[in-house]
Amino acid sequence: MPTSKKPRKPSPRAAGGGELLKLPDPTALERIWRDLGAGPGDDALDEAQDLVYEAWDTPDGRSRSALARQALKLSPFCADAWLILAERPSLGAKDRRDFLERAVKAGELALGEDGFGEYAGHFWGFLETRPYMRARHRLAEDLWQAGDRDAAIGHLREMLVLNPGDNQGLRSVLLAWLLAMHDDAGAEDLLRAHSDEASTFIRYTQALFAFRKSDDGSVARRAVEDAWECNHHVPTLLARKNRIRYEDTGYYTLGGEDEAAYYVEEYGFAWSETPGAVDWLTEATKRLKPRLRGGRPDVPLH
Repeated sequence: MPTSKKPRKPSPRAAGGGELLKLPDPTALERIWRDLGAGPGDDALDEAQDLVYEAWDTPDGRSRSALARQALKLSPFCADAWLILAERPSLGAKDRRDFLERAVKAGELALGEDGFGEYAGHFWGFLETRPYMRARHRLAEDLWQAGDRDAAIGHLREMLVLNPGDNQGLRSVLLAWLLAMHDDAGAEDLLRAHSDEASTFIRYTQALFAFRKSDDGSVARRAVEDAWECNHHVPTLLARKNRIRYEDTGYYTLGGEDEAAYYVEEYGFAWSETPGAVDWLTEATKRLKPRLRGGRPDVPLH
């Protein structure tokens, strides 16, 4: 991550608490939604979302927040506007959580029961669902970082039910979280659900579990070869004694060293915790040669 000056601790007057008192909480959002009868006005929500798009293109933080506030005045059901306000660095942890919870509630109400029924199984494929999915993902991350890990995992599981196609790449996050919780059964269930997926995150973790079960058996060797085809940089980076420096740009190159660094950053602990796994992987891939392929695209992390 780029370094900068050490941020000042937010003062008691920092943005957040006082502002939240002036904005509708989840209960008030539900009341407003009921009062509207048929649900939020589409025109107002569309206008609010247009302000969000403008805010995303605005580099100045204060101007971006001001546009988000204008959006909420047009429609309190604009989840992305809540999300912009939640991401201000001046917020304390409690206020950030409050903004995120309101973002999720706003997105939920904007879709309504009919929306969930219509879009379930295809979320993210429809623009209307994306603010809700962005907000819920961010809330899950906040819960995880705060130590409420079961709740965080629960959010990702439910989001994958809503959108099995997983355009946000949540399965790779969930897999890392399950490994961190030492939930091997849950991790293996997820690996089985994506057993045909040729990705660095799935293939190398499959190889790890194969080694745990059979050491240097034929199944483990085949799993390593499959993983190697996805990304041949991982074994070298795992074997390094010093910490891998991974710069999060929001994207990584399929099969690239940056993708391998991201894998090691998020999954390396599971290899380190498995006695002999890293040495075995290094030895098993020593004579393998990567296939020459054309340029690979950059893909978003989530």
